[in-house]
Amino acid sequence: MIDALFGSKTRVKLLHLFTNHPGQSFYVREITRLIDEQINSVRRELSNMLEVGVITSDSSDNKLYYQVNQRYEFYAPLRAIFANEPLNAAKQVLNEGETAGEQYLSAIAGITALRLAILSGVLVKGSNSSVDVLLVGTLPTAKVKAAMGIIEKLEGREINYTVMSYEDFYYRMSVRDKFITEILNSKHVVAIDKDNVLGQSQQSQK
Repeated sequence: MIDALFGSKTRVKLLHLFTNHPGQSFYVREITRLIDEQINSVRRELSNMLEVGVITSDSSDNKLYYQVNQRYEFYAPLRAIFANEPLNAAKQVLNEGETAGEQYLSAIAGITALRLAILSGVLVKGSNSSVDVLLVGTLPTAKVKAAMGIIEKLEGREINYTVMSYEDFYYRMSVRDKFITEILNSKHVVAIDKDNVLGQSQQSQK
């Protein structure tokens, strides 16, 4: 049934393989062994998947490696269909009934000394930012990693996050630093702003 829906048994097997191993790369002959399909069929489907952006490729040691594109627009629904592990397995860690935004906030709210948190990228629909979470403050590394780990489990993919000091952020914002400007100009959600620094900035620009 699902083979007919997605047009190819080989494509379905590839989607199972890639969505169950995010962050892991495979070369063609390795893939043919793992999914037990003919190499020509595998090459054809890999080419199709590359063209639409489902997977990415990279060369290493004279071999071409493929892995799932975790920033692909429809990565989450594909993982929900094909991955063996439920996409939202980490929801049990958080309170039932919370929206996605509330779950992300729950994950980061306990980070000591966090002064500003901005969500963007894959966490905000319509955002084209390459950064998913920006955290500002003098933050304990272990708590940051734990919070990002929860969000990654909720999303079922790796999260690109950046941590910087308040002084660094404020300076970069004041000089219209390209990195900060791209995040703020892209669609984003301000999850935490204890000093109202973004509100003050908007008022000063009026």
